[in-house]
Parts: sequence; structure tokens; C-alpha cells
Amino acid sequence: MTPVTKETRPPSASPGLRPDGGAEGDADSMVHGSRLTIDTDAIAANWRMLRDRVGASVICAAAVKSDAYGCGLTPVVRALAGAGCTTFFVALPQEGVVVRREMPGAIIYVLNGLLPGAAPHYAEARLRPVLGSLAEAEEWALFCRRRKVMLGAALHIDTGMNRLGLSEADTRRIAADSAMLQAFDLTLVMSHLACGSTASSPFNAEQLARFKSLRELFPCTPCSLANSAGIYLGPDYHFDMVRPGIALYGGEIIEGAPERLRPVVKLEARILQIRHVPADVSVGYGQAQTTCRPTRLAILSTGYGDGYHRRAGGADNRADGQPSAYGAVAGYKVPLFGRVSMDLLAVDITDVPADLTRRGAFIQLYGPDIDMTDIAGAAQTIDYELLTSLGQRHQRIYAPLSAAVSATLKEPR
Repeated sequence: MTPVTKETRPPSASPGLRPDGGAEGDADSMVHGSRLTIDTDAIAANWRMLRDRVGASVICAAAVKSDAYGCGLTPVVRALAGAGCTTFFVALPQEGVVVRREMPGAIIYVLNGLLPGAAPHYAEARLRPVLGSLAEAEEWALFCRRRKVMLGAALHIDTGMNRLGLSEADTRRIAADSAMLQAFDLTLVMSHLACGSTASSPFNAEQLARFKSLRELFPCTPCSLANSAGIYLGPDYHFDMVRPGIALYGGEIIEGAPERLRPVVKLEARILQIRHVPADVSVGYGQAQTTCRPTRLAILSTGYGDGYHRRAGGADNRADGQPSAYGAVAGYKVPLFGRVSMDLLAVDITDVPADLTRRGAFIQLYGPDIDMTDIAGAAQTIDYELLTSLGQRHQRIYAPLSAAVSATLKEPR
């Protein structure tokens, strides 16, 4: 388990108290309007579950790009390394350098490929570019020849995403170029699923067939196709390596599927003020939502400046026709009311006992009590964006999360 220190101790259930019952007085906790608890033990446990799912013959890597999906690159890499992960995927070489500092012996692939002229930096940090164009492959081969060293790299074959990746023609051209393949060490051939999170999509099978055909051009090279969703499409998609991302961080793996791994993050915002608002009174910017009964509102110290999406707020006529996002306090569901502003949002606590919502108390905005996919849906976005949008003003606490109790949340009347 992650050691709990003064800097990383989990938040107390009682606002303003330390776990030992003493008064909370350190500046780090008192000057923040919100706190973000990240459970790196859960990330490690999720990785182990995926590793066990694919079996010992398949390498289970980890995608830690975009600051480990907003959870903090350094602590996440440490946790994954402790669980046994030795292969990491980042988007950019600057991320790879951070991983290398933590993991001198790790294998690190850079998904965005070889940045022009940056080959010496990849070599210095022992990063393997995922070569996605003929120009990148030629530049890496030339660099290796000049250095007289065979450095590792992957080839990314485009099987239908039409984003990064080699065309079929360029893939065949590289496969036929023995001089190029002798210049560097081809350690992986990979592609990426466009519709993996939609298990019923026929395009998954189309991409699988294309990948099987083209990977045969490199018969001695390990290959990889599956991201988090691909793992759940079955063994045909696993090949030699899988590259989970969102599943590690507790997000939705397959659209609409109930299976989830352990939650990883909990976002809580401090109550700044309790307001008693009469019926037929508008709240917040744009008069977006009007009370239909005498309403008790908690004004919370977080907003879109902290990464909580503006579209999650309440309105009398939401464009998507769906209800607003919601928070949770003491087992009660509390819906957002009115627009989310930069630094503030309001939740309706009318049905919550007053002694549970004092000034200074915290209300959970997502975490073990609240499925972050529900909140992402209310904001018309996805889990990925919710995680990677996490702002810098939250007090960050690395500690285990309590067990989920979302099934017991009381609905507002």
C-alpha cells in the first residue's frame, strides 16, 4: 500500500479534522478550494488485472501519456514499475525523459513518432520512436548509420484510423528495403483500433484482418494492436503486446459495458457558502436555471478553471435534453444547479440534512461514489478528457480510496 505521510494522507471524513482527530492547520490543506485524491495502488492493481487477463505469453505495457492521463506521470510510473510493468508508451519525448529518470531499465516507446531533427535526444534517453511515416523511418535509419549503432524503434501501420501510421504501400516499401531494416533494430510492429470501444463495430474485424496481413511482412518482429478496449475484444487482438490506457485509470473500457476496474481518482470541492433561494429565482450566469421550489444551494470552490467541464452544469433547457451532472455527500446525490463558472459551481442540497453540509465541508464531484463516465456524459465528453483536464489548483493527495458506495446514493426528490 502507498505510505501515508503528512503530504499524502487521505482526507478525513470530518471536514477540518485530521485522521487522528486533531485540527487541520497546515497551509497546504487550508488554502485549497478542492482536493484530488489519486490512488496509485488502484492503478497498479488495474494493471495486474489486465496482465492476468491476457496471460503470461503477452506483454502488458502501460500508456502513461498526457501526465499519465492527468494522474501524475512520476507517481504513476513508480506504482506501475512496482507492480512489474517494464514497457511504457508516451506521446512525446519530453514525457519519455521523465519516465527514463524513474525507470533506467524500462522500454519506452514514443507514440507521436520521431520529431524532425530530434533523433539525438531520443538516443540519449534511449527512447524508441514509433515510426509512422516513410520520412521518419528514413531519418531514423540515417541517424543510426551515422552513429554506427542499431537503435530500437517500432513501425506504426495505418489499418484504417487515417491519423498517424504508414500506408500499405509504404509498409511494403520498408519491408522490401533490407538496407533500412539493417540500419536500426525493429522491435515492434503496431497499429491502433479506431472503434475498439464499440465492441459491435465491424470495423474492428476489418482492421484486425489488415493488420494480420501486413504484419506478415515482418515475421520475426513482435506486434501489438490492442489498447484497453482491444484487450476486451478477445485473444485474437492481443498478439505479443497490449497497451492499456484508460482502463488503468478506472475509465470506461467498452461503451455501455458494466465491467469496470477499480476507481482511481476522487475530486472533492469545498463548500464556500450555503444559500437559501426562493422559488422562481434564477441562479448564476445567463439565468440558465430557475428554482422551482425554495432551494438550498451549496456554492463550491471549483469550476472550469480547475478542469470541471462547463457543459456539465444545469439549465432549464439543456441542449442535450439530459439532466446536469451531480455530486455526492453523505450518501445523497446532489445535482449541479445553473452554469459552471471559472472558479465556482452550485449544487442543490435541499434534500440533504443541514448538518451534513456545513461551510467548509467537501462534496464529491466524481470518485468512488460517482461514476466518472456519468459525469463525462453530462458534460458531453468522455472519461479521457475529464481526466486529462484535471487542473493544477486542486490539492493533490496520493492515497488509497475508500470502497465505492454509489449504489446507495439517495436520489433527490
